[in-house]
Amino acid sequence: MISSNKNNRINRIILIILDSVGIGELPDAKDYKDEGSNTLVNIIKTVGRLSLPNLEAMGIGFIEGVEGFEKTKHPTASYARMAEASKGKDTATGHWEIAGLILDKPLPTYPNGFPKEIMDRFKKETGLDYLGNKAASGTEIIKELGDEHIKTGKPIIYTSADSVFQIAAHENVIPVDRLYEICRIARKIVDSYNIGRVIARPFTGAQGFFKRTERRKDFSLAPTGETVLDKLKAKYIPVVGIGKIGDIYGHRGLTQEIHTKDNMDGIDKIIDTMEQINKGLIFTNLVDFDMLYGHRNAVEGYAKALEEVDKRISEIIKLLTDSDMLIITADHGCDPTTPSTDHSREYVPLLVYGKKLKHSINLGTRKTFADVGQTIAHIFNVEKMKNGNSFLSDII
Repeated sequence: MISSNKNNRINRIILIILDSVGIGELPDAKDYKDEGSNTLVNIIKTVGRLSLPNLEAMGIGFIEGVEGFEKTKHPTASYARMAEASKGKDTATGHWEIAGLILDKPLPTYPNGFPKEIMDRFKKETGLDYLGNKAASGTEIIKELGDEHIKTGKPIIYTSADSVFQIAAHENVIPVDRLYEICRIARKIVDSYNIGRVIARPFTGAQGFFKRTERRKDFSLAPTGETVLDKLKAKYIPVVGIGKIGDIYGHRGLTQEIHTKDNMDGIDKIIDTMEQINKGLIFTNLVDFDMLYGHRNAVEGYAKALEEVDKRISEIIKLLTDSDMLIITADHGCDPTTPSTDHSREYVPLLVYGKKLKHSINLGTRKTFADVGQTIAHIFNVEKMKNGNSFLSDII
């Protein structure tokens, strides 16, 4: 066990999710209509070489299926690609699996809009009629229905290829606190349907200039089983969720939640937290890749965001102590180069770095994201997870 060697003891893990940075279609991608998806590599092919020197030094170019990077002689991290064992390709499913929970059935989606019984309850329990109720791009449906919403006061209801019930409202028509209240009511309504997330989508501006604001808020279904976060918290091990981690896990299994404005704020919060907490799990989601660029097919923006985050990885590495482990991975793909604006069923990268850990170890193709959760459980000596295989013995 790792605890038997104090020189190799890991006391703190910094786990960073590069939201939607997939690295190639999974074998069952055709079942999701995601053939040809490869978020990272297709971005490189579209914009030319990406400048990601820190990820490159860690060994991202050595991961099977990843092209377009220089292969350094001695990668500083160990590396792998991970397959998703759960059914689905949404945010909750990916994150839950990373924490050790594999879903046998995908969370439900509603490509033709939500059924009458859900919407009738929504009208009755909120006292509001609604617009929309269809699958749509968030920015496009605001363009389409924003004016009518302002005139009528009716919230805009829409979904996507993910298991989401989204409610958009202009901040001057439905104040944000009221929108959150409406979302809490909707969350209770859709709980029995296992819909993954209810999302508040406030926006401002006028027709032709509508803009979604940073006051988006997710109201998530709680994980349907125990996660490694639950096990850590039960043992009084600090678990800090940065970004939308708290929302994704239904505000369960965390000892502290820190919300962020964007990727750069997320990095700032990681650094702040590392300076304050010297043990436990610091778990961060950097959402801009997915929310601002993947879903909008904004290839150039996605590429720039990758470069911006890469530049700051060195700041995190400088703060690592001998008893730290840094894990960088993703939760699904969202290839901005394909016609689809939805998530894509892809492998995700895994980079594992620590000053006292082995470097340059090829951890192969992991059968499940849950290997991360199992490794975390192994490190902190909590009860073994039901799913996944720890890779700790390969790198310690």
